[in-house]
Amino acid sequence: MALDRTLISALPAFAGLDGAALDAILLRARSSRFAKDAEVFSQGEEATSFFLLLAGHIRVVRTSPDGHQVIARYINEGELFGIAVAMGRTTYPASAVAAVDCVVLAWPNSAWPELQSHAPAFGASAYQAIGARLQETQAQVMEMSTQQVEQRIAHALLRLVSQSGRKTPDGIEIDFPITRQDIAEMTGTTLHTVSRLLSSWEDRGIVRGGRQKVTVTDPHALMLVAENRRKGASS
Repeated sequence: MALDRTLISALPAFAGLDGAALDAILLRARSSRFAKDAEVFSQGEEATSFFLLLAGHIRVVRTSPDGHQVIARYINEGELFGIAVAMGRTTYPASAVAAVDCVVLAWPNSAWPELQSHAPAFGASAYQAIGARLQETQAQVMEMSTQQVEQRIAHALLRLVSQSGRKTPDGIEIDFPITRQDIAEMTGTTLHTVSRLLSSWEDRGIVRGGRQKVTVTDPHALMLVAENRRKGASS
């Protein structure tokens, strides 16, 4: 059955396209559902397709040769991912794991030139995503090498609420399940350290925790911690 063009018509990557062009783009796409914690693709796997997240959140995980896992970033609805073809790679540099139940569109790599030709905004969106993620990676490397752990955790939470925050009466909630272990894997620290700092910040009214939930209740105070203008935890 043909995919409905309304799935992508409102996305910036397909801006300005008429119905016929959208139908042609979707003709080579396939739609798949992934349950929470299922892999869309794995690190090192041959990259035969590229993807667009229609619903849900994707966790991008890199594994070092010694088996240490790092969460590189989260992919939000409407974002392209797994675009190894745009980087000239033949394998995926990381694994993509469903953080919640997800709906994903996938195209074969052979469709890449056609999509760039028919949808100029698509190609621009892809290369903007690559550039933004490279800058984010460089910022994370700098944080790891120069910042104290409470600054790294504060920066990570601020990025998440900026990218995936949902306003609630209590503050800005990260709009997908996230555990303290996830935060540890994002910031190169331990579960114990994350738990200690988040508990301290909860006591001070900066964040509010829950079961796989984090709400930033005082974004300004968290920004001060990130900038090292206020102590993040008692020593």
